[in-house]
Order: sequence, then C-alpha cells, then structure tokens
Amino acid sequence: MPLYRDSVSGVRTQILANTLIPTMSEQFSFAYGHRPGPAEVRSWERSLTTLTNDLHDAGLDKVEMLLEYQLPLTSRRVDALLCGVHPKTGESSYVVVELKQWSQAVPMEGTDKVVLADARGGPRLHPGVQVRGYCDYLADFNAALSGSADRLAGVAYLHNAVDHGVEGLWDLPQTRTSRMFTGQSRGHFLNFLTSMLSDAPGSEAADELLNAAVKPSKQLLTLAADEVQSREQFVLLDAQQVAYSLVMRAVERARGATTKEVIVVTGGPGSGKSVIALSLLGELSRQGRSVLHATGSSAFTSTLRKVAGHRAPRVKTMFKYYNQFVDAEKNGIDVLINDEAHRIKETSTNRFTPAKVRTGRPQVEELIDAARVPVFLLDDHQVVRPSERGSVYDIVSAAQRMGCHVELVDLNDQFRCGGSRVYENWVLRLLGLEPGGPARWSGDDTFELDVADGPESMEGRLRAYIDQGYSGRISAGYCWSWSKPQVDFLFPDVKIGLWERPWNNPKDTKVGDAPGRPFWASDPAGFDQVGCIYTAQGFEYDYSGVIIGPDMVWRDGAWVTRREFSKDNQVRRADPADFDRAIRNTYKVLLTRGMRGAFVCSTDPETHDMLRSLIREH
Repeated sequence: MPLYRDSVSGVRTQILANTLIPTMSEQFSFAYGHRPGPAEVRSWERSLTTLTNDLHDAGLDKVEMLLEYQLPLTSRRVDALLCGVHPKTGESSYVVVELKQWSQAVPMEGTDKVVLADARGGPRLHPGVQVRGYCDYLADFNAALSGSADRLAGVAYLHNAVDHGVEGLWDLPQTRTSRMFTGQSRGHFLNFLTSMLSDAPGSEAADELLNAAVKPSKQLLTLAADEVQSREQFVLLDAQQVAYSLVMRAVERARGATTKEVIVVTGGPGSGKSVIALSLLGELSRQGRSVLHATGSSAFTSTLRKVAGHRAPRVKTMFKYYNQFVDAEKNGIDVLINDEAHRIKETSTNRFTPAKVRTGRPQVEELIDAARVPVFLLDDHQVVRPSERGSVYDIVSAAQRMGCHVELVDLNDQFRCGGSRVYENWVLRLLGLEPGGPARWSGDDTFELDVADGPESMEGRLRAYIDQGYSGRISAGYCWSWSKPQVDFLFPDVKIGLWERPWNNPKDTKVGDAPGRPFWASDPAGFDQVGCIYTAQGFEYDYSGVIIGPDMVWRDGAWVTRREFSKDNQVRRADPADFDRAIRNTYKVLLTRGMRGAFVCSTDPETHDMLRSLIREH
C-alpha cells in the first residue's frame, strides 16, 4: 500500500499549499509508529516536487501517483509508482520511479552494480539495478501484472545530476525496467513518461493494482521449479521420499476439504526437514500452485536464498520471514511452508512493525491464515528464546482454536539422513530433555564423540578433519560479551585461559576474512570464529566442537542453569522455567550440529569431569 495516493494535479495542489509533507509525515507516523527522519522528509520535499512538476509539464495531470508504495510481503518502499493508461494499447500502464538527489556517482571498481555516490560513505546499489529489482518483484507478486513486465517500466531519476557527473553509471545497459535519466536529460525523461502514460485518468489502473491478489506469479513458480528441482542437494532419498509423499498427500487432501488442514512435520536434527521443505517448494511450483517459504532466522533464510536462487536470483524472493505476513490476505496463497517453525514468535510486533497492524495477534495465527494449506516443520527441542511459540502444542492449539484440522507427520519415526540416532538420544538424556538421566556413551560406529581437554585441543582436532576435506565449526553457549566489529577486525571476545577467538561476525557482510553472519556455517572461513546459537541453528556440518559455558553446570547430580552468566538479554530476562528450558535447548541444538562427530568441553571443572566420566570411561 502507498503512504499517500492522489492524481498528479492533486499532489501538486498539496505541494503548492505546503500540506503534502505534513500529510505524508502524519501518515508515516500512523503506519510505522514513529516520525520520519529529517533526511527522508527533505527527500520528499525536493524530489517529489521535482517529479510532480515534470509530470505536470508533460501533460499528465490525471495520472495517479502512489507515493512511498510498499512492495507486498516486504518492507521495501518505492518512491513513486505512476498508474495510468498506455497511449497506444489503452491498457493499464505503470511506471516505477526511484528518485535520487545525487549530483555525482561512480561505479566501484570491478562491478557495474555497486556505486559510490556524493562521498556519502559506503557502497550503494546502482539505481538502475534497484528499480529493475522493484519491477521484477512487483511483476512476480502482484496478480494484476500476471508475472509480466509488459505493462511496467522502471526509471531511476537523478534530477540533481548532469550526465558527466554520473558518467560511469551509463555502463549498465538501459532496459525497459532500468532506464536512467538525469536533470540534464529532463526532456528525454518527459518523452519517456508520455510514451508509457497518456493524459487519461489513472485511478482505475491504480485500483486494479492495489486490489489485486498478492501471490507468486506462474512465471516465478516455473523458475523456482526449474531451479530447485535441478539442484542435486535437494534430491530426496529413500525414506525422505516417504515423508515428502506424506506431506504432499496431506496437501492434496486439504485442497479439496471443506475444513482447512494444517500440516505439522516434526523431526530432530538431520531428519531432512529443510530438504523436504525445498523439495515441496519445487514440486508445488511445478504444479502451478502459489507457494512461499518462510522462516524466522535471518541466517537460515539468507543461506537458503543463496543456495536455492544460485542461478535464478528472482527465486530468492520466494523466501520470506514470519513477520512479513502480519497483514497478508487471508488464504491469499495456496501453500505456505514454515521451515524452522520452532522460531515462531509470540507476535510479529517489533520496533519496525507499522502501528496500524500492531494487533497483538499470535504470529502462528497470521501464518495459518495466510495460506489455504499451512505447513509447519519444526523440532520441539530447538525453542531457545522465551518469546518463541513454535512448539507442536502451540501450533496445534492455535489450529484447533481456528477450527482447522491438523495432520501430524513425525520424521523421527521414519528416518534420519545423517548423524547418529544413538548420539541424539544420548544428548536428550544428558540434558534432561528425555527421561532416564545422563547415560554413559556406548559408542556408535557411525559417529565419533569425545571430550576435548580444552578449546585448544578441540580446535586442533577439528582442524585435522578440515585438512582432510571435512567441514567443522566451534560453537559455544552465549556466555561472553560481544564487541562491536571494527572495519576489518573482530575482537576475540571468547576467552578461555590463554585461548581466545572472536564470536561470529554480527554483520551480514564480511569483516576482514570473516564471512557475513548468515554464512558462518557454510563458508570455510567461519571456522576461525566461534558460532552462537543463532548462527548455528538450522545448519549442519561434519564435525562439531561445543563449548559449554558457565551458564549451565553440573552440581550434586543435576544440571543448574545460571542466568548471571548468560549474555543473551532476552533469555536472561525470562522466568526461571523458561530460562532453564532455553539454556538446555540451546546446548541441545549446538550439540547436534555435527553429522559425523562431536567434541565437547566445559569451562567448569566439575562439569567437565562429569562429561569425561560419561564419554571416556566405558
């Protein structure tokens, strides 16, 4: 939806009366719960005035303007979306306009897609690439456009610049959805606008766009089917196919049912939940059903986007976050695949949530409402924050409360695609997540488990496996503070005796040799940092090293969780029962990332001795 909508003449009248910016600021405050920043207000004052005057001079006063139009299922906003009638075809026609006040910009060396503008500091996306991405996204998710950009154009308008001031930016090919104009080429800009828009009223075209369903287009689904199903790491083997077929059967059955069916798939680490999720995405896309994938983890979603959209970047737009469905149309898509559903929050509200959608409604209900067939894949023992409400009980209770039928699929009863079931059961008993108490490690020919004498020993043993071509990572409980990274340096915050290493990079982009946060588990350079629960969760590697910190120690035959040693602010504020559960589940997740082996140590001598007695003395 736009922040403000009116015809060109209506917007111009507001500008002349000095009421447009106050009106937009008021609408912004209502929508987002805070006032717009001074820089954004200045941008509106200067750029929107220029654009509106240009449209008036081009004789397009009846064109409808959607200002600060928010793209569906995303937080991204388009500066202006012009809606009107094509002068030749008579069909609805749309122009996406990205406004820039830059006077100078140069491409970064080695790329034509990233630029440095007006010495503002930091790389920026080429405005032509930016507006092209907006057009592709709009075509892919607005049903009025049916996946086609034939009625859509994209323009980057650098109205303060002259051509030579942005000379290097012209190297990017000009296309229908990535045209660029400067103030110097204003005449060409007006000619382009009149080639796409006539002087007829654009209100019906705007209504058509705003009232259209939000769902992935058939073209995007075809692209996703080709991309996902052709990737060999998504091929299902043996019993994985059995579980996948059970879910597909439930989806097919729910399609013709009078009552909505919610499908809940549970499974421990290595049970193939995400492989199944991606295979479902590919197959449902092939069948032409509107389907999206969602998670609550930025690291996990970023990695899936990178893998699943490797050759077709547009496929990345099918991977969403749970809080993007807060105001989604009820049953707007056929299937919503909620992966890592144990990360579902109590509500979708955060500091970025628009005030008008702050209903306080449970997030799980929003996700159930969003699709005709909601699918949830989760591990009950991976709820690691008090605010998370993604247990089987929570999901089933919400579904039943909403009058839905629930189909449960338990992968634990069917297969495990990696690692050791014996080891997983040992971990559950060790942490008191299953009855029976800690047991001695009986051994498993397929899995190596040992106590490392300390982090130095652990690191050395893991590095030996990495040198043989295996993957390995070290993770730890959240018991050390986290320093802000420097330009190319991470502080060694995790200090145990003489051994010290940095936490994983908290930024999404590289810092020095450290990969961005989403890629700690998949980039080999991640081995040089210690991973936390939020970067390790959802990922697997061959060998895992786990440091149990002072937040959980063994005393008098039982585990004691100690909030004073936790550095996780959200967890530390939880009530005693939730805190205890979060810490135990945290170590359960960390201890079950390795598919071939795990090495463990504790910073507490008494706890370390207990682990040694269980693992080595058998």
